[in-house]
Amino acid sequence: MKNLDPQHYIQGVLRRDRRLLARTITLIESSLPSDEELSRLVLDALLPHTGGALRLGITGLPGAGKSTFIESFGTLLTQKGYRTAVLAVDPSSPKTGGSILADKTRMEKLSANKKAFIRPSPSGKTLGGVARKTRETMLVCEAAGFDVVMVETVGVGQSEVTVASMVDFFLVLMIAGGGDELQGIKKGVLELADAVAVNKADGDNIERAKIARRQYETAFHLLSPPYRSWSPPVVTCSAVTMDGLENILQIILEHRDRLSQSGELQAKRKEQAAEWLKFMVREGVQEWFYQSPAADVMAATLKDVEAGAMTPTSAAAKVLARLKGREF
Repeated sequence: MKNLDPQHYIQGVLRRDRRLLARTITLIESSLPSDEELSRLVLDALLPHTGGALRLGITGLPGAGKSTFIESFGTLLTQKGYRTAVLAVDPSSPKTGGSILADKTRMEKLSANKKAFIRPSPSGKTLGGVARKTRETMLVCEAAGFDVVMVETVGVGQSEVTVASMVDFFLVLMIAGGGDELQGIKKGVLELADAVAVNKADGDNIERAKIARRQYETAFHLLSPPYRSWSPPVVTCSAVTMDGLENILQIILEHRDRLSQSGELQAKRKEQAAEWLKFMVREGVQEWFYQSPAADVMAATLKDVEAGAMTPTSAAAKVLARLKGREF
């Protein structure tokens, strides 16, 4: 039977009980109204204990070796004494809603590490689910004393923007020899990057990785840096041999120090929190709208629009008039 006492979860997280940490995250991921109310009470109480972790976002093109990188990098972090949480944002089955990427299977070594915690976060049908649940899960992990929280994106479309909006440092993994070394620019991914790492720089691929690195360095000269105190570096690494991972860690720590000293990190987190609030309000208004009488008017006018009997502009005005309690 589910415990309805918020202190049960709050104290469990604060004393770093992994079982209760997992249960708290499950509570947060629930869409039941009673669970949502309980999770809000828990999160409000945990909020003063958050904010101390380094928040990392990691993305990459398919085949860039994200899972191998995260496992190797996470292992390095734990060796350095950092308690590390990995929130792997999974695509979900459209039929069942269940995760289709078994993250703990993909990261066997790290999942067995006592200083690490891996949590797949099914995104459901919308990226709104990612933004809402992953942000809150991140806070719970911080309250549980994790020093680093890594968020892995699914690497598809808008998910990079979503994850970049909730982390301090966004790392983009690329590979050489893929036929189009600058593919990331087309997707706008490089504009989000705080650093780019050309992965799989090992064996016969080392020279190609160096060439790709120089191409990305050139590409960055065409972009405006997002911060006054930071220009995104491009490095090579191998998640298999661990070469270059120590350098990436130093880059991340230097980024945190520079932005903290300039005040940009604090400003970034404030901006992210404000955007989170606006997003949650928009999500709530949209959910409320489709449960209101105006949703029926929307369905009726949609048929008129599809039939060419009414313009979308007039249809929208009719729906909004009904929403405001007026006849159109």
